[in-house]
Amino acid sequence: MVEIARESNGNGIFQKEVASRQNLPVKYLDRIISSLKVANLIANVHGKKSGYILTRPASQITILDIYHAFEPEICVVDCLTNYKCNRESSCSARLFWEGLNNVVMEYFKSTTLENLLSQQVELEKQNDVVIQP
Repeated sequence: MVEIARESNGNGIFQKEVASRQNLPVKYLDRIISSLKVANLIANVHGKKSGYILTRPASQITILDIYHAFEPEICVVDCLTNYKCNRESSCSARLFWEGLNNVVMEYFKSTTLENLLSQQVELEKQNDVVIQP
């Protein structure tokens, strides 16, 4: 998503370019791209065989949005899901895990793709990394 957000020329970025920059196999990236498209976070600029762009500004895409493209919910421990426990109402450990889960959710909600992109650009400057188009 950072690589796609980085492209601001309107032509988008090709999957093979994302794979190259991130050192990922194109086949592995296929599944990621597919999930991001289904979640309506990215789209092809001009249909198939064209570059990918974000469907909305990076400032409007949270990390939680991206997470939800792959997983239905954040759950730090299994007992917070649909699992029913007869100790659920009297378990202080469950309350602890619920609290942590809420902190994680809020962090994911409060961080945007734009935040990650800004951090990435800054890290690249600090480390003299040059991104080849």
